[in-house]
Amino acid sequence: MTDPHVADHEHDAVSRPSSVLLSRINAPIARVGMYLSVAGLLVIVAIVFYQVFGRYVLNSSPTWTENLALVLILYVTLIGAAVGVRDAGHIGMDSLLVMLPDRAREKIEIVIHVLVAIFGVAMAYNGWILGASVGTVKIPNLGLPEVIRYVPLIASGLLIVSFSIEHIIALLRGEEVVPSWN
Repeated sequence: MTDPHVADHEHDAVSRPSSVLLSRINAPIARVGMYLSVAGLLVIVAIVFYQVFGRYVLNSSPTWTENLALVLILYVTLIGAAVGVRDAGHIGMDSLLVMLPDRAREKIEIVIHVLVAIFGVAMAYNGWILGASVGTVKIPNLGLPEVIRYVPLIASGLLIVSFSIEHIIALLRGEEVVPSWN
């Protein structure tokens, strides 16, 4: 005999293919982004520790550490911010929304996610333009192309668009996006 909860879940998956497909794609991407952001933060701590150790113990501060830490900060914050959009970990002003009737609140939430998606498009587009403008320049002391500073801006913008679309679809269907850390 089949479990009724499993049967209901299977029926839901069949009746909502677009939201399920988008969630199946976005949830693991967000989870990987979260893990990479945490790992990047740990690497930043190690780099800064090495820089301080080199400066005060070895009397020879490594020249590459500051630039690498700055590049990693871009990746950690921008990818982490995109994951925050999907998992609703971003700063929100819910106090006014809570007081509204359900239909008005849902419409405003859709408008908010559309605006966030537009912001994500602007991030990705402008990151692309800026990255293309410095494609041949090298980062001092690292020898890496300057364009790597703009990759997280583009990736974060695209992720924010995808995560916002997922939220919009869920709101239109009366569902909630399950956070990737669940």
